[in-house]
Amino acid sequence: MAEIKVPELAESISEGTIAQWLKQPGDYVEQGEFLLELETDKVNVELTAEQSGVLQEVLKDSGDTVQVGEVIGTIAEGEAKGGGDSAPQADARKSAEASEEKPAAPQEKAETQDQAKSREEAAKTRTIASPAARKLAREKGIDLSEIQTGDPLGRVRKQDVESYQKNEQPPKAPAAPKPQGKAANAEDSAKPVERQKMSRRRQTIAKRLVEVQHTAAMLTTFNEVDLTAVMDLRKRRKDQFLEQHDVKLGFMSFFTKAVVAALKKYPLLNAEIQGDELVIKKFYDIGIAVAAPEGLVVPVVRDADRKTFADIERDIAELAKKARSNKLSLGELQGGSFTITNGGTFGSLLSTPILNSPQVGILGMHKIQLRPVAIDEERFENRPMMYIALSYDHRIVDGKEAVGFLVTVKNLLEDPEQLLLEG
Repeated sequence: MAEIKVPELAESISEGTIAQWLKQPGDYVEQGEFLLELETDKVNVELTAEQSGVLQEVLKDSGDTVQVGEVIGTIAEGEAKGGGDSAPQADARKSAEASEEKPAAPQEKAETQDQAKSREEAAKTRTIASPAARKLAREKGIDLSEIQTGDPLGRVRKQDVESYQKNEQPPKAPAAPKPQGKAANAEDSAKPVERQKMSRRRQTIAKRLVEVQHTAAMLTTFNEVDLTAVMDLRKRRKDQFLEQHDVKLGFMSFFTKAVVAALKKYPLLNAEIQGDELVIKKFYDIGIAVAAPEGLVVPVVRDADRKTFADIERDIAELAKKARSNKLSLGELQGGSFTITNGGTFGSLLSTPILNSPQVGILGMHKIQLRPVAIDEERFENRPMMYIALSYDHRIVDGKEAVGFLVTVKNLLEDPEQLLLEG
């Protein structure tokens, strides 16, 4: 008998929630085959069988919280449920005995064929679906087998579940009795409401954002950037850049390069506090905040100081694609030293970003807006301006350093040729 244990997932993850068992007790599983989907604070992980056998027992159900190292089920090594041989071994043994002795009795042969047939039918009727689709269907109480999909491989996708839910007309629930007296002020049953359980990721995001504001001395400083030079450079070079590198030249590579240069000049913004020590990082792994369907995630562009503009644009595009399809690995979310978030993609003009603990600095980008700018005492011009915000931990970063960092970013973006000289 082999135990199914929750494996070590990452240094910062100690527990998860069982989202869905992909196999049921009595099912035969091959080594490496998916057993269940585990929802963690950051990503959903599909756990595989470490050896072949029959799933004997499930000790934790869907929705249960489980700890790393906890036993959540058992697999019978070479035995079917109840102590018999597993299906492949039993078939092989019976075949050998039949060749050496005599043919199996008609009744035994029929039973063996019925068992094999039932296993095949169960496999055929088990719906194939993406983790995101399974999770949404479970939250909405939708049977995956009832959903039609346009996927050529028959895999139910998240958009299929959303489409099914939109077209479905649920029966009206009976009206709850209206509260009497003072209780009526607490909740008016005549007012329509919808209750949704927060996902593990959303709970974790909420918890960590509150923790940061309780544990860090967070302060935000602002500046504005004239992006005329960057936009002019992009306009002149974008076609050649796309043709040469097969990726579009966006704004994020400019900001990432400017941030790296500023971090080299002000290294305390690339540090973290561990006990009574400062850990000043000599690497530049820049987190890029991405709005994913299940909540904000911050995948990391590794060694941004060593990468070209094209490498950075390519990495960001790939990470954003994975984030929106829930395909990010834990390794792609860990270890960032500084974060950039771009609320401007949603129209934000100004905001105060919250630190991504244990980091001590985060840069907020915002909407590019044409505004009149004084060129000299007599002339004004409409320029593409962006407000930028730096939130920082005042425990180790003083205002002078924070302002200097933001001014450095501003100067580099207003004269982007300097970024080439900065390396």
